[in-house]
Amino acid sequence: MSATIELAQQLIQRPSVTPKDEGCQQLLADRLTALGFTVESLQYADVSNLWATLGDEGPLFVFAGHTDVVPTGPVELWQYPPFEAAVADGMLHGRGAADMKGSLAAMVTAVEAFLNGSDCKGRIGFLITSDEEGVAINGTQRVMAELASRKIKIDYCLVGEPSSGKEIGDTVKIGRRGSLGARLVVKGVQGHVAYPQLALNPIHQALPALAELSELRWDEGNDSFPATSFQISNIHGGTGATNVIPEQLEVDFNLRFSTELTASEIQSRVEQLLDAAELDYQIHWNLSGEPFLTETGKLVEAVAASIEDITGRETERSTAGGTSDGRFIAPTGAEVVELGPCNATIHQIDEHVSVAELDTLSELYRGILQRLLR
Repeated sequence: MSATIELAQQLIQRPSVTPKDEGCQQLLADRLTALGFTVESLQYADVSNLWATLGDEGPLFVFAGHTDVVPTGPVELWQYPPFEAAVADGMLHGRGAADMKGSLAAMVTAVEAFLNGSDCKGRIGFLITSDEEGVAINGTQRVMAELASRKIKIDYCLVGEPSSGKEIGDTVKIGRRGSLGARLVVKGVQGHVAYPQLALNPIHQALPALAELSELRWDEGNDSFPATSFQISNIHGGTGATNVIPEQLEVDFNLRFSTELTASEIQSRVEQLLDAAELDYQIHWNLSGEPFLTETGKLVEAVAASIEDITGRETERSTAGGTSDGRFIAPTGAEVVELGPCNATIHQIDEHVSVAELDTLSELYRGILQRLLR
C-alpha cells in the first residue's frame, strides 16, 4: 500500500461529518511539522482550520481543502462501512474517499516527495478547513480574512475538489459560477376557499411572476461560462387545511450566474419584475459566492503540463458544477485551479475512488510544484 493510500485511510477512518474534524487536521499537522512547516490551528466557533507554511520568500503556493464530509445516509446500505476505509478491487471505499480526503493525502505525499528531491524556490502553504460542506462561514472565508489582516497574499492556490470525470486529470476547474440565493415571502389575506372575494391568495398572485422568472433569459454566457440559470428549490404556502386560502407564500430560489452579470444586477431585475406584478412581498438575498475565473496564468499552464506529462491527456478546462472554497480565495488576486479525483460517487452511498488514480494524483501535484517552485 502506498503512503498516499495509507494516509487517505487514516483520514477516512475519522468520522468528521461537518463541522467536526475528529483529529484529521492534527494528523496532517504532524506530517507537515516533520517537514519543517510552521503549523497553526485557527478555531472559529465549532470550526477547525489549519494554516501551515514553509519558506520565507518567493511566490506562495497553497494547497486548499477540507477535512469535513457530508453525512453517510443509511449505513446499512453501504457495501463497506463508510468509515472503515476498505480497499477492494482496486478501489478505496469510504465517506470522503473522493471528496476530499484522498486529495488531502495526495497533497501531503506530493510535498514530501517534492521536498525530498528538489530545491524549493518559493513558499508552500496548506489551508484546510472543517466547514466546506456546511455553512462555510467560519472556514476558509474566515481564514482568508485573517490572512488579509496579516498582509499574507497567496499567489497560486490548488483546491483538491474532485474535478475529474471519467479519468484522473481529464477535467480541471478554472473557475466557478456565482451563487445568489433568495427567500421570497409574498403576503396575502387568509380566508375561506368558498369566499375568495374576501381573501387574497398569494399563490395565485405570485405564480405568473415566478413563471416569468423561470423563463427569463438572463444572458448568453460566454466562452468560459454557460448562461445564467434560475431554479426554484422550495415552495411553501397554506395551513395544511384544504379549505383555507393561505396568508402568505414562501419561495426559495437560486441563480448560478456567469461573469456576464453582477449580483446587484440580478437583484435589481428580480425586484423590478416583482414590483411590476404588484405583489406585496419581502425578499431576503444571500450571495454565497461571486463568479471567479483563472483563464490563463502560470498555475493553469503548470497544471495542464503536469497532466499531459504524467497521463498523456489534454485536460478540459471547465467552470461547471457548484461552488467551492475557491470563491473565497480567487477575489484576493490568487490564481486558483481545482484538480482532484473522479467525482462520480461524491456524496453518494458507497463513495469510492481508484487507488491507482490517487497515486497518480500525488504525482500530478508533485509535477505542478516542480514546474512552479523548482
